[in-house]
This record gives sequence, structure tokens and C-alpha cells, in this order.
Amino acid sequence: MLKRTLRLAALFALVLLLPGLALAQPKEKVTISALPFISTAPIFIAKERGYFDAEGIDLDIKIFNAAQAVAVAVASGDADFGITAFTGGFFNLAGKGALKVIAAQSREEPGYNFVAYVASKKAYDAGFRSPKDFAGKSVAITTVGSSFHYNLGMLADKYNFKLDSVQMKPVQSIPNMMAALSGGQVDATILPANNALKLEADGAGKIIGWVHEHTLWQLGALFASSKIVKEKRPLVERFVRAYQKGLADYAAAFLAKDSQGNRMIGEKALGLMPALEKWVQPKPSIDTVKIAANYMDPQGRLLVKNIYDQVAWNQAQGMVDKSVNAADFIDLSFIKGHLDIPKK
Repeated sequence: MLKRTLRLAALFALVLLLPGLALAQPKEKVTISALPFISTAPIFIAKERGYFDAEGIDLDIKIFNAAQAVAVAVASGDADFGITAFTGGFFNLAGKGALKVIAAQSREEPGYNFVAYVASKKAYDAGFRSPKDFAGKSVAITTVGSSFHYNLGMLADKYNFKLDSVQMKPVQSIPNMMAALSGGQVDATILPANNALKLEADGAGKIIGWVHEHTLWQLGALFASSKIVKEKRPLVERFVRAYQKGLADYAAAFLAKDSQGNRMIGEKALGLMPALEKWVQPKPSIDTVKIAANYMDPQGRLLVKNIYDQVAWNQAQGMVDKSVNAADFIDLSFIKGHLDIPKK
């Protein structure tokens, strides 16, 4: 009887210890490649607020200076996840089976500044005042097939000028784009708001318009290596949950507007500024964020058909292989309620 009692006591003690043992399990190390922009804010917020830690994820953020480098890092195995804008290079890598799109990042939405058209001071003084007038101008972009290239393509289609009438100068990174404009090497460039506002404040350029005023599109996404989606689905689910919490905080702090359409920036926004100040470059102020916090769906839902359209446009330009099919690399199963899904 005594032995049985002792066995039961030992078993009971073990049961009591199990939760502690579970909590003591090491977090899974995960790497995400990203750009140091406000568009990556949900990741920065989720990391700094411990949302990834709560999901058992030890997140390392690798910062790059161009979207294509973010995608290459995931495709090469240097990162498990990535978050950035779509590019022709991204679509080619995804088409080869390397990447899976799993959630939305930024999109151009009416009334939310994100990407700006910026003229050099010289070009502005000479009369370059509208994005309708890019024909004949020289423009700094990161790479051929970049989101900036696509922005120009959408403008050309909308305002009936030939894309090849624009002299695009690939300079590989956003800091180089800023330097090219401020150094007088180009007439214009296209920049995320935080960078564009800095150039304007420095007197090196003039913002002549915002992308959302002319063309709307699903600019970026959260994506993962196809290998991790296939082999570690529970990890991806946990990652997406943490990301969605960061998205919800971001939306509550920065996207609310009053009846006149003005941003309602208050205590919630101030509470998130330390996370943005730590990661975003150039370092943002609350006034900058009030102007430049871009739209992201609070649940991470994609505008799916628009991604199909982007692939088709890049294929028509000869920048994406004709065999690439968006349906093969978009995984809609991690988030419910994606928008504008093409009918099969």
C-alpha cells in the first residue's frame, strides 16, 4: 500500500512539473529577410512586443536594401521567411518552386501615402510637376523588374506614354536611388514615403505625387521558403499568428481616420514608436509616420487577382518566364478571407 502511495505521489509530482518542462523547451530559431521600412512594421512590432516569443519563435531579422535581395535570401536558404515588395525576380524564383506567398504586406490604398514620385530640384524647377510627365525623364530604380519598374509601367499604361521613353537607371539599392537624385544624376526616382520625405526635407527633391493617387495594387507580401511550408507547417502557422498580432497593433495605431479623413494618431501610435525607431531607416518621427504609415490589411489578406495581373505584366515585358503561374506559389490556407480570388 505504501509503495503504491509513493508511486502515485511521484506520478502526481511529475504531472505538476510537466507545464514547467514544456515552458523550458527552447524556442525555435527562425530568420526573416526584410527591408528597414515602415512597411515591415508589423514584423518589428511583433518582435519587440514578444509575439514571436509567445509562439515559441526566436526571430532574427536580416535587413537588406533592395526587395530582390530579400527574395534571394529566402530562396537560397539564408532566411526562412521574407517580407517585401513583389518583383519580376521574385516571381521567377517563386515559379521555380522556391517561395510561397502566405500573407499580405503593403498595398496601395486610396488616402494612404506609401510610395512617392520624387523629382530632382532641377527637374522640378524646369516644370516636371506630375507623374503623368515621366516620358523623356531619367529615373533611378533599384533593378529591372523591381516594384519601381512596375510603378512606371502602370503609369505608362494609364497615361498612354511608352515605357521605353523613360530612361530607367538601375542603381541596386534605395540609398543609391536617393544619392542619384540628390547628386543630380537623374531627373526623378520613386521612393517609400519615409525616404522621400527626408529628401524633400533636405532640399534635394520634391514630391510630385503618390502612387495611391494614380494606381492601386498589392505591393508586397509575407512569404516563406517552400521547404518550410511543406516540412514545418505548424511553425508557419505560429509565425503567421504572431505576424497578424503585429498587423492588428499597427492598424489600430496608424490606420484609423476621423470623419474628415485625417489620421487619428494617438497613444497607441506613441506606444509603437520605440519599435519603429529601433528598426526603420531613416529613423522616423511621429510626424513622419502620421504622413507615411502605409496601408496593410489588418488581417493580412491578399488582393489575389492583382498578383496574377502583376505576373502577366512582367511576362509581357519578357521579365518573367511564361511558365510561371501565380496559383502555384500563392498559399491561401494560412489566413482566411483573402480578397478578389480569381475563379478557377
